[in-house]
Amino acid sequence: MARICEITGKRPRVGNRVSHAKNKTKRRFYPNLQMKRFFLAEEDAWVTLKVSTSVLRTINKKGLSVVLKEAKRRGTLAKALNCIVAAK
Repeated sequence: MARICEITGKRPRVGNRVSHAKNKTKRRFYPNLQMKRFFLAEEDAWVTLKVSTSVLRTINKKGLSVVLKEAKRRGTLAKALNCIVAAK
């Protein structure tokens, strides 16, 4: 599976590895992704998502249904999750 957050769309970024002598070589910065199971009360079902840790904090603060609706409005929600949010 790709290293992409299913809610925010965060993906690996490209940068430089810089040595002490200022030699630059390409490297990748990976997002901190975690597989997490969430319970959707509206659907009465468990959903497994690959989300970044910053999204986990946001879900703890606002709730999963609010975060999913905001991501759908922004257009960053994964295609597999669009059917879950559309059913609400």
